[in-house]
Amino acid sequence: MILRMPAVPFPRLDGGDVDPWRWHLAITAVFAALVCWRLGIPSKIYFDEVHYVPAARKMLAHLPANAEHPLLGKSAIAAAIALWGDSPVVWRIPSAVMGVVGLFAFGRMLWWAGHIGGHARGRVASVAGMVLLATDFAWFIQSRIAMLDMVMAGFAMMALWLVAAACALPAGTPVWQRSVRLALGGVCLGLAMGAKWSVLPVVALVGLFAVAARGLTGGRAAMARADLAPFPGVSLVEILFYLGSVPLIAYVATFFPAFGWSQNAPSLIGLPQWHTYMLELQASVIKHHPYQSVWYQWVGNWRAIWYLYENVDGAQRGVVLIGNPFSMLVGLGALAWCGWATVRPGGRQRWDTGLVVALYAACLMLWIVGAKPVQFYYHYLLPGTFLMAALALAVEDLWQAGPRWRREALGIVVIAVGIFVWFWPIIAAMPLHKGAMSYEDWMWLKSWQ
Repeated sequence: MILRMPAVPFPRLDGGDVDPWRWHLAITAVFAALVCWRLGIPSKIYFDEVHYVPAARKMLAHLPANAEHPLLGKSAIAAAIALWGDSPVVWRIPSAVMGVVGLFAFGRMLWWAGHIGGHARGRVASVAGMVLLATDFAWFIQSRIAMLDMVMAGFAMMALWLVAAACALPAGTPVWQRSVRLALGGVCLGLAMGAKWSVLPVVALVGLFAVAARGLTGGRAAMARADLAPFPGVSLVEILFYLGSVPLIAYVATFFPAFGWSQNAPSLIGLPQWHTYMLELQASVIKHHPYQSVWYQWVGNWRAIWYLYENVDGAQRGVVLIGNPFSMLVGLGALAWCGWATVRPGGRQRWDTGLVVALYAACLMLWIVGAKPVQFYYHYLLPGTFLMAALALAVEDLWQAGPRWRREALGIVVIAVGIFVWFWPIIAAMPLHKGAMSYEDWMWLKSWQ
């Protein structure tokens, strides 16, 4: 007798308005396996882990640590060490978990975003976007190192998912379901800020979008139909609370571990002064670093950072942080298309493309006008994420243009995956069998060396 497992169908991407959650779970599972595979290699502190792992150890001893950044990312590393021991795999668990969760949230965000305003888009964009983000190099690499960035980015994607879902839930959905999602989205925004301030442009834009969208439609009967108005049933005051007050409360809560430090502990009342001190510390780092770079080098993808390149764990290994040479450059064209799609005449304007452009520009502008004197490519993590969202929207537009364009749409995703596979040894700390000169196989530009 042959036992057959029941089939779990994966609906076709052109199969109507069916939630592609099975695709999202499958892509997330593959990414989780790649991230967790040999997560403990290198079996030593490398790159900026030199700041955050010792900081976590100090926090466990109730000592002040790495005061120039908020606490949540370091608290997560400290909690992991307290639960499972002090080892390389454990240090990296928070980043790995948030990278995996954040990738899934990114896909869900694109799916729900395609349904705001009564539209029925997002199937192809959400699936393609997850693959593009998983293979853009930066999301994968930051998910495998004990730094603060992935905790911040993961919570940011969760917040965008929740807010988009609250806005796009079908007419007739109980108001409390929208309210709960908005409140949880606000919590995630606060926790993202509690990991790293790089997310501040996202927090501001999400709040502005929600308030502006509700304010513009709330007073216009023609635009405030129950099936088209954003957040129907949720008042403007409630939105201000969920996306203004709640993030602030959650952010302040991330500082509670510091209140118990045995030395130089901040207080709840003294938090504003403590933030002045944090800003002074960040501005004080002015020593030149050989891998520092500026925003236009990130956009052009011509300045890399070597997180690791040495003989460790019995082999020559390397981890180089650059963007996927294909998707990061093609994404710029997609970003331009998103800008055009937002303002094109004929009544075919799209709000989702405009929001992606705004998120990319705002996150990049933070580093163009910011006072931080020494910057690195990993500061491009969030702008690069929204660049992949723009590329995903362009891929979906190609896909929906008809059968003759689907080969091109699929080709974009396949090429991005292929280049990720080619660079795998030098981004996943694999053994490099040509010794110290192995890096030459991947250095397409001299500036990457």
